[in-house]
Amino acid sequence: MSVREYTHLLRDVSLLASGIVGAFVMCLACAAEPVANREVTPDALKAFSPPNEASMPMDDFGKAVRMGEQIFNHTKENAGKYVGNSLNCASCHLDAGRRPNSSPLWAAYVSYPAYRSKNGHVNTFAERLQGCFRYSMNGKAPPLGDPVLVSLEAYAYWLAKGAPVGKPIAGRGYPKLPPPALKADYTRGSQVYAQHCALCHGADGQGQSSDGKTVFPPLWGNQSFNWGAGMHELQNAAGFIKANMPLGLGGTLSDQEAWDVALFMDSHERPQDPRFSGSVEATRAKYHDSANSMYGRTVNGHVLGSP
Repeated sequence: MSVREYTHLLRDVSLLASGIVGAFVMCLACAAEPVANREVTPDALKAFSPPNEASMPMDDFGKAVRMGEQIFNHTKENAGKYVGNSLNCASCHLDAGRRPNSSPLWAAYVSYPAYRSKNGHVNTFAERLQGCFRYSMNGKAPPLGDPVLVSLEAYAYWLAKGAPVGKPIAGRGYPKLPPPALKADYTRGSQVYAQHCALCHGADGQGQSSDGKTVFPPLWGNQSFNWGAGMHELQNAAGFIKANMPLGLGGTLSDQEAWDVALFMDSHERPQDPRFSGSVEATRAKYHDSANSMYGRTVNGHVLGSP
């Protein structure tokens, strides 16, 4: 079975299991949207559905849309000079950017321009995509107007056809979980990981590949997202995990389990934040001064983010 066939099979199984369990679905890695991460009921999710793949236009614009979809699903193969790890955009934005509560691309498109505290100014959608390449893909930002960005923008525009603009939209970003009843714990998280995550992502968190192509993404280490990505923040990881993990069984973990395994995942080393100032302490103070960031904290005798 080819990687493409296997990926399609996983998608079909995911959708079937989602219908049976009544939940959402999983994978891992990119940055969350800047606002409006709220709990969404199944009825509210029906508010918007992106167009199906068969309805893509067949003209020159459609070629750009299709190219954007290919970049989104097979990022390193189609935008390799801007990618520094083995993730794809679809590693975090599931179902080719369609799935609610996994930071869907259609919801992001209609949410920009927007102010982002992360860089302190109003961002265009293209700038937001640049940030994904820099942090989640651990690469470098394509210049504005680059065919990679234009294709991704075209794909997002097409997915968002008919989506409401300037108002809250169900399924945007990742769900916002209430604080855990117990403080998130590494040991409990390791147990959740072993029971629910290791089968796909490996006991060592390095994921699985076939014929050199990522099937299940690495969750930490050199081939994962870097310390600047939104997924390194516990509230984003916990919300994503709760809604989307395990694959095809989203919503089956408790909130506490989601918080615990998010902390376990984000307590492992990963590529350095590209904004690193030469000092982990100073970088944490400037960019990671939050209870939701493990950067600069000591876990098992190691200061995360240090060489």
